[in-house]
Amino acid sequence: QHRAQKAPPGQHRHCERCFSRHCRAPVEISVSCPVISCRLHCGATFHMCKEEEHQLLCPLEQVSCLNSAYGCPFSMARFKLGKHLQVCPASVVCCSMEWNRWPNVDSDTTLHKNIMKETLSEECLDTALALRDQKILFRTLKIADLFPEWRKKDEVEELMDEAMGGEAGAVGGAACGSQEGNNQLSELSQQERENLAKDKEGMDLGSYKTWENIFSKELLACTVTGSAANTGQQTKEDSKKTAPASHAASSTEKAKNTPDGAEEAKDQKAAQVTPARELNGLAPWQEGVLERLKKEVGVGDYNMYLVHHGGMLIRFGQMAACTPREKDFVYGNLEAQEVKTVYTFKVPVSYCGKRARLGDALGHKMPTSDKSVDTSDLGIHLEELPKTNIVEATLLCALEKELKGHEISEARGIDGLFVDFATQTYSFPLEPFSSSAVLADILDEKSPQELHMELYTECVTRRHNKSSSAFTFTCSHFFRRDEFPSHFKNVHADIQSCLDGWFQHRCPLAYLGCPFVQNPFRPEGLKAKVIYSKPLKTFAIKPEVDTLLADPGKCNFTVDIRGRNKDLLSSLPVEVLKYIAGFLDSFSLSQLSQVSVLMRDICATLLQERGMVLLVWEKKRYSHGGTSWK
Repeated sequence: QHRAQKAPPGQHRHCERCFSRHCRAPVEISVSCPVISCRLHCGATFHMCKEEEHQLLCPLEQVSCLNSAYGCPFSMARFKLGKHLQVCPASVVCCSMEWNRWPNVDSDTTLHKNIMKETLSEECLDTALALRDQKILFRTLKIADLFPEWRKKDEVEELMDEAMGGEAGAVGGAACGSQEGNNQLSELSQQERENLAKDKEGMDLGSYKTWENIFSKELLACTVTGSAANTGQQTKEDSKKTAPASHAASSTEKAKNTPDGAEEAKDQKAAQVTPARELNGLAPWQEGVLERLKKEVGVGDYNMYLVHHGGMLIRFGQMAACTPREKDFVYGNLEAQEVKTVYTFKVPVSYCGKRARLGDALGHKMPTSDKSVDTSDLGIHLEELPKTNIVEATLLCALEKELKGHEISEARGIDGLFVDFATQTYSFPLEPFSSSAVLADILDEKSPQELHMELYTECVTRRHNKSSSAFTFTCSHFFRRDEFPSHFKNVHADIQSCLDGWFQHRCPLAYLGCPFVQNPFRPEGLKAKVIYSKPLKTFAIKPEVDTLLADPGKCNFTVDIRGRNKDLLSSLPVEVLKYIAGFLDSFSLSQLSQVSVLMRDICATLLQERGMVLLVWEKKRYSHGGTSWK
């Protein structure tokens, strides 16, 4: 006999396995229940106990939008969810289009200067987009990362104090607990160590900590090795003595006569225990470790030990770095052969590079000497030295580190013959800045605007790692999911990617400085032109309005009840205005909402159909002190 399976909670034993629409089973308590139809008339028939389960699948059940957690306020029948997602106001897409734009520090800037001298037109699309990217770049470049010597003095002192406070435990090998390191620490006071650190220019505290940790470990190993050697010699001397009893008696008398006899006895006892530990361990610095390994472990473990600890075994003399000649049965009997060097490459002499020569292929070397030079050798006072342009210097340093991966003043070998080296100093007509200052903070807002970026863009970067590039810019505009395809096609595919010679034409003599520009393309069937909207930071279409309508003094106005002037468009009924606004795109609606209060209210009625929901993140603090973003 099989025990009857227990039905799920809320269902009966018969109803669990019954899926017939024409079930005629009798109604019994805890066995079966009557068959009913869906209350929303979707056509489904089921047992009464399965009604809650059917509500999870019924296509006519009213449910919230799938994006309700992101702010969608709509509720609808379940079968309408798929179609609603296409126009859901909370189904927002962020445009991730990227492009690269480089500074014009290495190119001729005549065209850029002439463009900025004239009044910027809305139709100059490449210039407007370049200025937008330049503004973003100036807000991201931190000056302290490129010129750390120009920080404020108080901030530099705080950084040095923090660094010296963290490194105090590593000076002199204090990490291994050596007594010598403690003596060295006690000799120098905190103030003396700070003064010593401030005098050392270019001190890398991070590398200092790493090397100090390594040297502390090596010092500990050397200390253990030296104590083991001294203990072995002492053991041999004790074994040669023939009267151990008298030696013990004499040591006891010495301990009584000497005030530090107890400490010496402890040291002797510790020294007697050390040889047993050293002769039994498997550390690379212990004597006979290889012989013990051959007896205790297998061949595979022995070879693996040599691979990991081979360097330390060679340093401590446990094994030879090279096989001795008398033990080498392959190369032991070989004789040295005379090697003749034949030069088949002739160094060209017609090209003179402006670099420092390391030497030529023939091995000749010019006599050189190393000298320390300074700006004082020029014979010019520091006040008379020309000041560096902060924008050009910052962009040049950032570009050098971005493309070539090193600083401007860093020595770099080009090939086997030449090396680039230099020491670059900067003198800015500015006061020292804070560590959090960016390039946009230290620029003078009253000074005329300049263009320091190239007019053309690149979609394929010259770097392998583009995610951390400061010269990579993104669109980052938010759109409804149904608006994103038209945005990408119109803005990025048709306009932005074709600005260099197709959608926008520049004068053929632009390389000489001519700023003339022409846009031959116009929207089909409309008298309009493509412009760049600075408030919205995107391209837009501006219709060509008649001069009578453009002049506010010649427009016809009506006077309302309150005695205010009202244009003819605003005097139309609200229903007509709503009908007209329903034909406008999102860009036009955003512009219309800024015309007047009435137009803003008209546009607000279209929020349910044309609006977009964006999340606003706020920082929430809890009673226990923790924080999170909601």
